[in-house]
Amino acid sequence: MHPLISAEDLDRCLSHDDVVILDATQALPGQKFDPQTCFLSGHIPGARRFDIDAFSDPDSPLPHTVPGQARFTRLARALGLHDGARIIFYDQKGVACAARGWWLMGLFGHDRTQVLDGGLPAWQEAGLRLETGPTPVPAQDTPPFVARPRMRRLKGLGDMLDIVHAPGSSLILDARAHGRFTGEQPEPRAGMPSGHMPGATSMPYTTLLTADGRMRPPHELRQVFAAAGMRPDREAVCTCGSGMTACVLALGLVAAGLGQHAVYDGSWAEWASTPGTPIVTRNA
Repeated sequence: MHPLISAEDLDRCLSHDDVVILDATQALPGQKFDPQTCFLSGHIPGARRFDIDAFSDPDSPLPHTVPGQARFTRLARALGLHDGARIIFYDQKGVACAARGWWLMGLFGHDRTQVLDGGLPAWQEAGLRLETGPTPVPAQDTPPFVARPRMRRLKGLGDMLDIVHAPGSSLILDARAHGRFTGEQPEPRAGMPSGHMPGATSMPYTTLLTADGRMRPPHELRQVFAAAGMRPDREAVCTCGSGMTACVLALGLVAAGLGQHAVYDGSWAEWASTPGTPIVTRNA
């Protein structure tokens, strides 16, 4: 299944019994809006709210890191997800949060998952209707969701330390804005230094998008990744500020036909706050 779906194709399959639409919108650092209020004021018909903060580890000091298997399973079932569902994520603003939802479902073993290309803006530009108010979760007569974790798609701090001490072993792709990568712009989280991990390559997630917020065509994506040093025999690890926009890079790799690659879940929030981790800036 291709990881992206157009607004028109999604509209055509709204009535299918197996389709579940999830609004995964999360306010990112610097954004000031309430995703739940926006959802209630207008969402794709039948959509349910996928709260990324809820689908996170409540005991972690880091923002929205991967939850345990039991928590993910419990929350997925409460949303009415099941193994036969075709799950389609969207974001009220574009793609970043939807990509995180898509990646989480794949991490826990569910492959029938897609992202609405261009997000809710693309849906509205196509002139398609919205619903308001809450969406009840229907009763299920299908087997419930079962998590089947694939932890090779997840990297932790120890993995990243190994990678930076073995140059060339993996390609680290950093989805943050280039100025944050070089250290010339501040991080949005107070008190956190900017810069990057040794050997990392700057690839702002917007590089993969067209001017209207849709994902570039596969051949263009392959060119972008090749220019960054991606090869068929090389592992990529996607990182960002807190594991959200890194998932856009992971989505882009699959959309380009380059396969599944890992995400460093703690990302810069963990790396820059851990004593002793090496940080590179343009002036270093």
